[in-house]
Amino acid sequence: MKKLRVAIVGCGRIAELYKEVFKELSDRVEVVYAVDIDIERAKSFAKGLEGCIAITDYKQCFNNNIDVMHIATPHNLHAVMAIEAMRNKINVLTEKPMAITLKDADEMIKVSEEEGVKLGVIFQTRYVKGCMDIKKLIEEGKLGEIVSARSYLSWKREDSYYKQSDWKGTWDKEGGGVLIDQAIHSIDRVQWLVGSNVEWIEGTINNRIHKIVDVEDVAEAFVKFKNGCLYQLYACNCFNYDAPIEIEVVGEKGRAGLKQDLAWVQLDGEEQYEIKDGYDGLSVGPNYWGCSHITQLKHYYNSVRENKEVYIDGNSGRKALEIVKGIYKSSKDKKRVYLPFED
Repeated sequence: MKKLRVAIVGCGRIAELYKEVFKELSDRVEVVYAVDIDIERAKSFAKGLEGCIAITDYKQCFNNNIDVMHIATPHNLHAVMAIEAMRNKINVLTEKPMAITLKDADEMIKVSEEEGVKLGVIFQTRYVKGCMDIKKLIEEGKLGEIVSARSYLSWKREDSYYKQSDWKGTWDKEGGGVLIDQAIHSIDRVQWLVGSNVEWIEGTINNRIHKIVDVEDVAEAFVKFKNGCLYQLYACNCFNYDAPIEIEVVGEKGRAGLKQDLAWVQLDGEEQYEIKDGYDGLSVGPNYWGCSHITQLKHYYNSVRENKEVYIDGNSGRKALEIVKGIYKSSKDKKRVYLPFED
């Protein structure tokens, strides 16, 4: 099997996870470039990866037979880098969010279609075994029609978290705060489980604790899906520790949920049971990164190699961003936002 030639752009915190994944998948990928504006970070990433070259300009990857570019840079750079890479016939798998505006997200999707390349968005927490099993139960009709959903995220981010970065906690570079950075994974899983487009969004954001930044550190919202499901979400990064994320979907025949990665199911007339772990995971870095990057990368590489549809493609990745941006717009305009809308 010929190895895919890959490059990673952005060698910051999350890159340590990618490095271990690349090592695990060394039978199918060759890491050609490690790119970062800080050459020492790029060199550190490249160390131990045979043949990997550290560079500071991602454009050097163009015209060098790169099959896949992984983008793990500040959020505001995702779109411009992805679009340039795809214009050079390189497939792109970007970290979330795919962009910080819906306009940029739409341009990314358009370019991927025009150039015939694969665009994927990292939402690795979908691949947790319990989450996949709940999705299967819903698709099989075991829970009946989904009528309600909720997600709660209460994490801890101290001022030092923002001070160590020149882009975290900024509207122009990060695109927001707790919603677009932390809660977007929960939002993605809920909208994917519900399986319906959004009708309207109403919510508020605020900054209660982190006065050194302008972005939100708390948010609440209701999201009405077109299938009738009403989704309630709450997110903050002002708690004392990173509490387990809680997600629940309620159907006409039962309910199911996740407490972090542990899933449970309660069907009408039956005892509640848990879905045990057992997915193909790789644990690196903080627990909240999860263990499923490796699974998503495997799926994505197969899509590239076999010219199949990407499971979490640009259109799919856009849906969570649309909800986030809808909450921001609703809070700013102080009214309910109906879809579609312009951000």
